[in-house]
Amino acid sequence: MNIKSIIKGIGIPSIKLPSLNMKYVLTAIPVVLIIVVIITLNVYSSSKKELKKLKSEQMEMAVLKEEFLSIKRMVDAVESKKALTKVEGVVQAVDEVFQPLGLKGKVKSVKPAGARETKDSIEEYADVQVEKVNMNEIVNVFYKVENVPLILSVKRAAIKTSFENPELFNLTITLSFVKPK
Repeated sequence: MNIKSIIKGIGIPSIKLPSLNMKYVLTAIPVVLIIVVIITLNVYSSSKKELKKLKSEQMEMAVLKEEFLSIKRMVDAVESKKALTKVEGVVQAVDEVFQPLGLKGKVKSVKPAGARETKDSIEEYADVQVEKVNMNEIVNVFYKVENVPLILSVKRAAIKTSFENPELFNLTITLSFVKPK
């Protein structure tokens, strides 16, 4: 029993191939199938690698997106403070901090300590000396500096105990006030 008789028995008309031996055709079919399988596996493997690479890039982008949104929120907060600023100088900014706390009378001196000009803003400095304040008042000052609707920051701070009453403190801080040009 050979291939030709099997093909005739099924009812498939025989195809005569010119000058090709049937043995060569039968051995060529598995070789071609193996080549096709190898190419398919190679494409599949490279697709998996590319998918893994794209997933890692997606994770990096998600991290960068979160960082960007965090920085954007901080910038927006500073921008909103800048828009609320009606204060003209660092001395007025110091008044905005100490007056609501009731510490205006304890401020010994406010000395402007210079200014630095940048492309978009002017940063003014002031040395502020506050005498005979308790620890709670000091904390309130730092809180107010942080949350006042101005771009105000503490550059330096020194706390010393008062000579007259060791429970009270003398506070010396250097404040920085940034205002737009």
